[in-house]
Amino acid sequence: MSMPIVDDAAKVLADPTAYADEARLHGALTELRAKAPVSLVDVPGYHPFWAITRHADIMAIERANRLFTNWPRPVLMTAASDEMQASAGIRTLIHMDEPQHRVVRAIAADWFSPKSMKAMGERIEQLAKQYVDKMRDAGGECDFVREVSVNFPLYVIMSLLGVPEADFPRMLKLTQELVGSDDDELRRSAPPDETMNSLLEMFAYFQHLTAAWREHPTGDLGSTIANARIDGEPLSDVDTMSYYAIIATAGHDTTSSSISGGLRALIEHPEQRELLRANMDSMPRATEEIVRWVTPVKAFMRTAAEDTTVHGVPIAAGESVLLSYVSGNRDEDVFADPFRFDIEREPNKHAAFGFGVHFCLGAGLARMEITKFLTELLPRLRSIELNGEPELSATTFVGGLKHLPIRYSLR
Repeated sequence: MSMPIVDDAAKVLADPTAYADEARLHGALTELRAKAPVSLVDVPGYHPFWAITRHADIMAIERANRLFTNWPRPVLMTAASDEMQASAGIRTLIHMDEPQHRVVRAIAADWFSPKSMKAMGERIEQLAKQYVDKMRDAGGECDFVREVSVNFPLYVIMSLLGVPEADFPRMLKLTQELVGSDDDELRRSAPPDETMNSLLEMFAYFQHLTAAWREHPTGDLGSTIANARIDGEPLSDVDTMSYYAIIATAGHDTTSSSISGGLRALIEHPEQRELLRANMDSMPRATEEIVRWVTPVKAFMRTAAEDTTVHGVPIAAGESVLLSYVSGNRDEDVFADPFRFDIEREPNKHAAFGFGVHFCLGAGLARMEITKFLTELLPRLRSIELNGEPELSATTFVGGLKHLPIRYSLR
């Protein structure tokens, strides 16, 4: 290992419960940015890693995608889960490096292009209205996460993939088990074994669909992936299933967290809500601020391909770094008053979608869904308030609110 620079505050990054306690988490990250922006984390149950907490260092590593690779450790998991996923041969887009990443990413890229997003706009508006109508019909009270925000983006991405609507609830359950594997309420059972079973169940489900899509192509994203060829050869079964898995999970869970976290922020900052209602032209800026504020993808990992330094700290070849997007998005050197929710914030160079070659493939879709939903909801709101305590999920990777009880009146 390199000469360690250790700050105990960095241990929160390997503690899933810390992400469910925002005061604790941000207190520790603020300390790290000030005192130990590159700090070694070596705790039981995890392979060691270096915590990177300043925005500038995160961006520099994202740009240096050949020096800092995604493979073999793109996500912080327990050592047991690291080994289990490696043995299963899972290779999603977030596991891949150049040039393989560029070629495989291109298979789905057109489905998330500005032209495609424009074509989807009307349908997403219809869905937004449908789910706001469901809120109205619920009688003025609901758990917004459970009844609205998990289902709206789920419907969008599963429809895009071509999954039969009858199977949407199954996909939601499997996704929550996968991304909620650190949360006592969301996970299937004790990880990591049951988490892997959830992934294998998703793989088995899509394997059946792949056979159908290859026999009878249907013109949707799932069919496009099933029939894709690279150098004349189809993707391997593992790569095909991994592609579906990353689209199916990342394609709705992160957006759900952004929509629910954004609504919570607008409830807790009524002056910002009224400012946005009075000037809906600010919605694009408000959407970016919501994504920064929530940061549904908490971190990604990279591995040094050769000896290097980050912020003056030696990092040896083979060592892993954790890019804390949550910390970078509250960096005082980049964001004026970073703990203020400001729908007019500009510029807003947040890191929530990543940066460089691994910039989020579905960023445009996520932005559209957040924008369309709030554009439908806000003008119809007469009143809205919390109706209980919001609850965040325990995680070290992806997460947000798992419960948001609200009371409201709608036109």
